[in-house]
Amino acid sequence: MYGANSSSLTPRFFILNGIPGLEAAHVWISLPFCFMYIIAVVGNCGLIYLISHEEALHRPMYYFLALLSLTDLSGCTAFVPNMLCIFWFSLKEIDFNACLVQMFFIHMLTAMESGVLMLMALDRYVAICFPLRYSTILTNTVITKVGLATLMRCVLLVIPFMFLIKRLPYCRGNLIHHTYCDHMSVAKLSCGNIKINAIYGLVAVILMAGFDIFCISVSYTMIIRAVVNLSSADARQKAFSTCTSHICAIVITYVPAFFNFFTHRFGGRTIPHHIHIFIANIYLLLPPTLNPIVYGVKTKQIREGVIQLFLREKDI
Repeated sequence: MYGANSSSLTPRFFILNGIPGLEAAHVWISLPFCFMYIIAVVGNCGLIYLISHEEALHRPMYYFLALLSLTDLSGCTAFVPNMLCIFWFSLKEIDFNACLVQMFFIHMLTAMESGVLMLMALDRYVAICFPLRYSTILTNTVITKVGLATLMRCVLLVIPFMFLIKRLPYCRGNLIHHTYCDHMSVAKLSCGNIKINAIYGLVAVILMAGFDIFCISVSYTMIIRAVVNLSSADARQKAFSTCTSHICAIVITYVPAFFNFFTHRFGGRTIPHHIHIFIANIYLLLPPTLNPIVYGVKTKQIREGVIQLFLREKDI
């Protein structure tokens, strides 16, 4: 019998079972996840260091990119080390409150990534539609304020998840068939009514991702209209080229996220559970892994910054 307070039916801990049905292959499954995590840590730390030390990159676009890298780095660190401990050492037990903390950071940072992508779309809108006023509109003060406002939005919308989970009675055991504490995975262990959890989860997704996608769509509609009206083909190509990295980041983030969302909502009976777990891990780990590579390959200023940094280190 799992440890619980008999009056409240709140477990002292949960057991994260990893990927059910594939326990014998956990070590082999962990290798690509570990490799992706190393790339994510090195790539995002490198981007943050480069942007902070290269004066040529002290511009709004790169400040938002540094914020995206910080969010990605924090997001994958919130669950990958714990997942690797499950796979390598069978350390599956997680304290109830620690589970809530992990849940908070995973959901909050996932929402934050969506919010930062929205801010980056607005940045590209201002840069292309109001190029002469770009530096006066997006001042350091404005960037700080919108960044904090986006963070506060995510925190305030995710905090209710914690209270919704804590109010539930748990009498269906404490075994979570997942690699991390996900809101609905934990809620499904309850013998109480979890309808409000499911409804609020959907409302939170609409308020965060729905709003962000709407703003991104409007921004790029205005960008396309402005670029089409440019008289020079070279000017149009140059304007579009400044958006390619951001568009790639949007695709990398939202396509796996929506695939994960819709398979959980509509493919619960047709898609094996271990595939759901794979998708849930990939959609959290793929953007932190690929975003630094995309921006490093697609952004000329970052490539030049890396070269300058290495040249300076060599001279020293």
